[in-house]
Amino acid sequence: MAKAKKSIFFCQNCGHEESKWLGQCPMCREWNTFIEEKAVPAKPGVVKAVREAKIVTLSSIVTDQDERILTGIAELDRVLGGGVVPGSLVLVGGDPGIGKSTLLLQVCQKLAAAEKKILYISGEESLKQIKLRANRMGEFAESLYLLCETNLNIIREVINEQKPDMVVIDSIQTMYDEEVGSAPGSVSQVRESTNVFMQLAKGLGISIFIVGHVTKEGTVAGPRVLEHMVDTVLYFEGDRHASYRILRGVKNRFGSTNEIGVFEMQEKGLTEVENPSEFMLSGRPEYASGSVVACTMEGTRPMLMEIQALVCKSNFGMPRRTAAGMDYNRVNLLMAVLEKRLGLPLSGCDAYVNIAGGIRLNEPAADLGIVMAIASSYKNRPISENTIVFGEVGLSGEVRAVTMPDQRVAEAKKLGFKTCIIPEVSVKGLGKIKGIEIVGVRSVKEAIQVL
Repeated sequence: MAKAKKSIFFCQNCGHEESKWLGQCPMCREWNTFIEEKAVPAKPGVVKAVREAKIVTLSSIVTDQDERILTGIAELDRVLGGGVVPGSLVLVGGDPGIGKSTLLLQVCQKLAAAEKKILYISGEESLKQIKLRANRMGEFAESLYLLCETNLNIIREVINEQKPDMVVIDSIQTMYDEEVGSAPGSVSQVRESTNVFMQLAKGLGISIFIVGHVTKEGTVAGPRVLEHMVDTVLYFEGDRHASYRILRGVKNRFGSTNEIGVFEMQEKGLTEVENPSEFMLSGRPEYASGSVVACTMEGTRPMLMEIQALVCKSNFGMPRRTAAGMDYNRVNLLMAVLEKRLGLPLSGCDAYVNIAGGIRLNEPAADLGIVMAIASSYKNRPISENTIVFGEVGLSGEVRAVTMPDQRVAEAKKLGFKTCIIPEVSVKGLGKIKGIEIVGVRSVKEAIQVL
C-alpha cells in the first residue's frame, strides 16, 4: 500500500511548525491556532545553485537620497516616509470594501501617467470588473498592464520578462504554488508566495504592493511571519459606511510609523483630506455642555478632535462606564482623579465618553480634554467653542508637559480658536504667538477654574 502523506501542523498566528496538534502554541502562547496541512517532501535530484558570497564594507555602500518614487498621492507618500522605495515589499491590509483595491488602482493611475511601467495582477476580480472601477476614476495611460492569474510560477515568469517598475498583487491569499500541496490561502501558500515576491522585489529592484485580507480581530490573515517578511505594513481603517478612511503604518523600514493619511471616499474614488482637523470638527454643537476640543499629534501632523462626555445619575447600584475611541481604563483613571483631587462625586454617576468622528486617541495629551469634558457635563456648564485644551494629567491632578506644543497652538490658531489651555511647563518653550491667548495651568483644579 502507498504510504500516506505526513501531516504538519502550523500556527496561524506566528507560523510555528509542530508534528502534532497542540491546544496552545509554545511560541506565541495563543490558543486554538494550529491547523493541519499536508507535508510536501523535497524532490530528489534537485541541486540548489550555490552563489558566491561577497562581503563589502559599510563605507563602500553608496545610497541615493532621491531614489524614492512619488506616487502622486501626498497622503500615501507621507505614510510611506516620502515615497515608494524601489525594491520594497509593501503589505496593505484592511476590512472588505474599505478601499484597498481602489487606492492601489489610483496609485497605478498616477504612476502610469508619470510614464512608469505598472503591472496589476488580480486573483479575485476579472478584467471587466477592474475596467468598471477604472472608468469611474478617469483616464489611464497605456503603460498600465493587467493580468488575471493566481499561479505563482506564471506570475514569476511574467514579472521576469516584463520587468515593470511596480507590481500590485490583489490579493496574496489567492496566490498558490503548484509545488506546495495545501490549498490557496493556507499558511504554507501565503508564506511561500510572500517569499517569492520578496525575492523578486529585492533581486529586480521592483516595488511590489501586496493586498492582504484581515481576520475578525483586524489583523492580516495568515501567519504572523508574513508581516515580518515585508518591508512596510499599512492598515486601511475606518467604517466602510462612513466617508473617511485612515491609512496607518504599523511597520516601516524606510520611515516613521507615526504618520497617518486621511482619505474621503467619493464617487470617483478616494480623495485626500488635506485638513483633517477641519473635517473632524464639522458639525460641532453650539453651547453644549460636555464638549471640548483637544489636540493630538499623529506623527508630525497636529489633529484637532472633539471630545464629548455625558455624565448623569445612575439608577442602578453599579454605575455604567463607556469609552468610544479611547482606552476604557484611562477614562476610569481620570474619573478617579476628578473624584479624589476635586471632590466630584462621580462614583454614583454613569459616564459616556466619545471621540466625535470615529477616530481613536492613544496620546496622553488628550487627558486634559477628557477631564474637562467630564467636568463640564457633570456641572452642566458649556465650555467656550473658541477654546482648545491639551495636556497630560497625572495621578496627583497635575498637568504635565506634552511634545511639540508650538505646532498644536499654530494649528488651533489656523482654525480660528481664540484661547488655548496648555501645561504651564510648555508655555516657556513657546514664543509670542499673536491672535490667540495662551493660558498655562499646573493642575486640573486650576484648569477648571480658568474655564
